[in-house]
Amino acid sequence: MYMTVEETANYLSMPIEQVKRYIAEKKIRAIFDGEDYYVNSAQFETHMQQVEEIKRQIDEWRNTPIPDDIDVKDED
Repeated sequence: MYMTVEETANYLSMPIEQVKRYIAEKKIRAIFDGEDYYVNSAQFETHMQQVEEIKRQIDEWRNTPIPDDIDVKDED
């Protein structure tokens, strides 16, 4: 399935100009039909899965309690 540049920008939650710049810089692969660029949505499946996994790992890390330091000496 192919998406327009506008649909791709909405899907990735970024400005249309940035998506166009990424297409020009070849960071996003797109097909030009003579009038418009179209982006294959399947290329973002893995990317979005990785982003979600990283968010999950960050949340897990933030919720992990800090362990007590075993080298702390009581000076009292």
